[in-house]
Amino acid sequence: MNNPLLTVFDSAPFSKINASHFLPAFQNAIELAKNEIDHICKAKEQPSFKNTIEALDYSGDLLSRVSSIFFNLNSAETNDEIQKIAQEVSPILSEFRNDVTLNQILFQKVKQVYDTKESFNLTKEQQQLLEKHYKSFTRNGALLDSEDKEKLRSIDKDLAQKTLQFGQNLLADTNDFELLITNESDLKGLPEGTKEAAKSLAESKQKKGWLITLDYPSYIPFMQYADNRDLRKKLAIAFGAKSFKNNKFNNEKLIKEIVHLRLSRAQLLGYDTHAHFTLEERMAQTASNVYDFSNDLLKKATPAAKREFENLSKFAKELDGIDQLQKWDSAYYSEKLKQKLYSLDDETLKPYFKLNNVLNGAFTIAGKLFDLTFKKNTTADTYNDEVTVYDVHNSKGDFIALFYTDFHPRPGKRAGAWMTSYKSQQLKNNINHRPHVSIVCNFTRPTNTKPSLLTFNEVTTLFHEFGHALHGMLANTTYPSLSGTSVFWDFVELPSQIMENWCFEKEALEIFAHHYETGDLIPMEYIDKIKESATFHEGMATLRQLSFGLLDMAWHTNPPTGDFSVKSFEAEAFKNTQLYPDVSENCMSTSFAHIFQGGYSSGYYSYKWAEVLDADAFSCFKEKGIFNPEVAKKFKTEILEKGGTEHPAKLYENFRGQKPTNEALLKRAGLA
Repeated sequence: MNNPLLTVFDSAPFSKINASHFLPAFQNAIELAKNEIDHICKAKEQPSFKNTIEALDYSGDLLSRVSSIFFNLNSAETNDEIQKIAQEVSPILSEFRNDVTLNQILFQKVKQVYDTKESFNLTKEQQQLLEKHYKSFTRNGALLDSEDKEKLRSIDKDLAQKTLQFGQNLLADTNDFELLITNESDLKGLPEGTKEAAKSLAESKQKKGWLITLDYPSYIPFMQYADNRDLRKKLAIAFGAKSFKNNKFNNEKLIKEIVHLRLSRAQLLGYDTHAHFTLEERMAQTASNVYDFSNDLLKKATPAAKREFENLSKFAKELDGIDQLQKWDSAYYSEKLKQKLYSLDDETLKPYFKLNNVLNGAFTIAGKLFDLTFKKNTTADTYNDEVTVYDVHNSKGDFIALFYTDFHPRPGKRAGAWMTSYKSQQLKNNINHRPHVSIVCNFTRPTNTKPSLLTFNEVTTLFHEFGHALHGMLANTTYPSLSGTSVFWDFVELPSQIMENWCFEKEALEIFAHHYETGDLIPMEYIDKIKESATFHEGMATLRQLSFGLLDMAWHTNPPTGDFSVKSFEAEAFKNTQLYPDVSENCMSTSFAHIFQGGYSSGYYSYKWAEVLDADAFSCFKEKGIFNPEVAKKFKTEILEKGGTEHPAKLYENFRGQKPTNEALLKRAGLA
């Protein structure tokens, strides 16, 4: 069989790949990586940085490429066959990673280089790489005895399968729900564009009426605008019950197993909890620092959140006689109140945020800040017709990156938005291999009469993921494991979150906020109102974000044992952040993919942590001009290009000239 994954390729040959290619590709790539490791282990020369650490970092390149293609497809374009392969290959990959980190000969060579590092005259980047590889061994079982190493292998194999199954259950249960509305009066309050999208979705599935799903572009506008409270309740309960119902997609048992395995793994390695293990390699460093940080913000945000909730409750009572505000009322009455206070809503703004215009605006802003140009590449292969590819260059004409965009929901695509990479940047054999980066989102589809028009929240989401992409695209390091977004987890959100700030600035909005029909620039009064409303319900939003971080920390600092209720444990973690009455049918944890499927376990706090950094960093742009070339160049060279080549605290101070403070965040959020 001619396997396109085992031929020499630069950009991923998506159209030539079928599912049957993956398993043999993984097997071949693992065998090749093992041979590269064997070569390091069997080398007769004295271990050195070049023949051990550098060789180790460059090894497994094919395996990395095959893995990135496969697991990205499993997120953005999956099917039953791919999911079955994922279950088969995940433990194999886990076993291979263990083979490397538990290889005693390899570890002894790495340790020898580490113990004699002063003799190698290493650069800062090389010192960081040596530190990273040495810790990857010591933190992952190299110092264990043979019996405990086997225990670790078993735990890692189980974790690989169970976290994957968590995500598959969640996707299946999300897709399993549909609300078909056949009476048009039940759509009262919905904007015409939302109704048209719902009708188009129903037609695409050969159904008559209007179809509402749990995908964000369908779910959110219904919750914001639908006057029918009973249907909002039905939809909200379905959304909150994902993988919590009594069916085959329930994730409660998996959660218990995952947190138990993570705790066992951490304790086997000599740490008190999974959080202690994880946070050792984060800016926060300790669980107590995370709790102190979170509780300090909680203390500042709670009074504002309670005032906002009381005002919203009073507003709902006066408007519709609502005696008790429920979760399915939140978005609806918040939108009504926002319209009353600011005479502004998403439907007023959406005509000015045509998806293509916003994307081109992000490109223009990246050009002004970081000297980049984006041109469509019509020959690069894609995994779906909706994916668009761009060649990225600088003003000198140098090729910087290949950039993929994938913007609309599909049945085989998980919810949310994310940035990913198909090829890492690295400098090898004097060639600077440039990265291939992708952003994947779930924005409102175009309809028969309208292009894709974004809510303002979707605009900031696009800029957020584009910020991650810039971090990947502008990478300019030597070693792949230090390149781009390969940084501490509570630092990785800085480049993404800082880009959101441009969405609120007049100079930036003037670039891309033009009416999709007339071409008219967004009125100045709308820009003023966008900025005025930026702190609307910020107290409640802060409490919500902190609640997720505290739930994550609860699962990973003090997980219960024995027969316990996931729902009850979650309720205890939420008790200091809860404003709305609990819904017995709902559970956040069973759909908390960030921590039980993705890489945010003991790290969800990092969104708020990075907000401190981004607010502080953007205040520098605000002081000197949001397109100031000197500030932008410094952010590019000290943050975006450097990846993980230095400790993030040092990188930030190199850019800012000082340590970050939370003053700018509190001021921006109206919580000062």
